[in-house]
This record gives sequence, C-alpha cells and structure tokens, in this order.
Amino acid sequence: MTALKTVASQQRPLKKFAMHSTTTCASQASVYGKCVLASYTDARKDMCKEEFTLFGECLRKAVRLHIIE
Repeated sequence: MTALKTVASQQRPLKKFAMHSTTTCASQASVYGKCVLASYTDARKDMCKEEFTLFGECLRKAVRLHIIE
C-alpha cells in the first residue's frame, strides 16, 4: 500500500464521523450553542453543563458507531 493510500484510508473514519455527527448531533449542538450564546457575557464554570454533557454523549456514541466499528 502506498503512503498516499494509507493516509487516505486513515482519513475516511474521521470524515465518516464528521458527516454523521453533524447530522446526528445537530440538535444537541444547537441547544448547547444557544445556552452559551444566551449567557456568554456572564460566563462561568458549568453554566451549560447539562447541555454540554448531552452533546458530548452524542459525539461519543457517534464515535462508537462510526469509528470503532
């Protein structure tokens, strides 16, 4: 296998994950983004912790389904 083919095959899982997570996790990302936007001038630790946790869980699930197959 050539170096170019090796690099291309290594990038496919990441591309697959990116495509899946942008559609699957869009609602969680939107909710988290709206939370941050609503209070960005008064940012504090854990202000959107629940929303971030749900978004992170969605991304981890996408990794398990589409990268670690």
